[in-house]
Amino acid sequence: MRRLTFALMACAAFPAFADPLPSWTAGDAKTQIIDFVETVTDPASEEFVPTTDRIAVFDNDGTLWGEQPVYFQLIYALDRLKEADPETLTSPVLKAAAAGDMDAVMAGGKEGLMEIITATHSGMSVEDFQADVADWLANSQHPSTGLPYNEMTYQPMTELLRYLRDEGFTTYIVSGGGVHFMRVFAEEAYGIPPRQVIGTLVESEYQVTETGPQIVKMPGVAFLDDKEGKPVNIDRIIGQRPILAGGNSDGDFAMIEWTTAGDGARLGLLVHHTDAEREFAYDRESHIGKLVRGLDEGPDKGWVIIDMENDWSRIWTGQKPE
Repeated sequence: MRRLTFALMACAAFPAFADPLPSWTAGDAKTQIIDFVETVTDPASEEFVPTTDRIAVFDNDGTLWGEQPVYFQLIYALDRLKEADPETLTSPVLKAAAAGDMDAVMAGGKEGLMEIITATHSGMSVEDFQADVADWLANSQHPSTGLPYNEMTYQPMTELLRYLRDEGFTTYIVSGGGVHFMRVFAEEAYGIPPRQVIGTLVESEYQVTETGPQIVKMPGVAFLDDKEGKPVNIDRIIGQRPILAGGNSDGDFAMIEWTTAGDGARLGLLVHHTDAEREFAYDRESHIGKLVRGLDEGPDKGWVIIDMENDWSRIWTGQKPE
């Protein structure tokens, strides 16, 4: 009896370590991530990294939450155009967007998309814009999953963000999405505060209005945080090279390439959308989240290619585990 009591006490005093990534299936991707984190956080390791240098950056669309059938920020813009006064829809692209004609919208190219963004994202204060985004998130659902958009975050990635912070990392979002749009939900969804959200900036200006001083969103793009712009913006805002970078498309290639080219232990991650049943399957030919260079060059660079179908036991944060 004494031996049994002692054994039970020992188990209580030294509980088994919890799995830091419970929604990841056992395999190379999970193993490489955990091995990397354990290596850079072990003071006895030759590749130990101080907490001040444990910087991890992640794309948002397609990496931390969904991005199909189009970017969620574009869906927000289209929803707002549907509510607009028809007299303000002064171009074929805006009329097509308000009518939900996605073929015509995509045919308009970047110029058409910028026209849509300008019409729905400018001429208001940052506070008013973000209040409107919060209202949209609270009252909108994805057409395929039926989930609120802010519950279409990837459970395995939210676990990874939490795990990294528990191990002394500072986590950032570095995305082509609008910075003011992402700052509305990033802290609640990912535990990442607004000051650690880096994204595309539209033009803005300081105005003193009847309600007081405000930052007002204006037409035009001040900085596009995509492709080669990502490492440039990281250098400008964070001021040091990360040691971990995660993305899902060739728009993230430069960020991951620059991150993993530094000295010491480095880790690059690419989420490969392979799960047509639970999410969406796309890569080389996709109009959203195209992934070509990452698949062709990433493995030779030592990057971890995350196979969504095989490496994740659960997809959405908003869905209950099976």
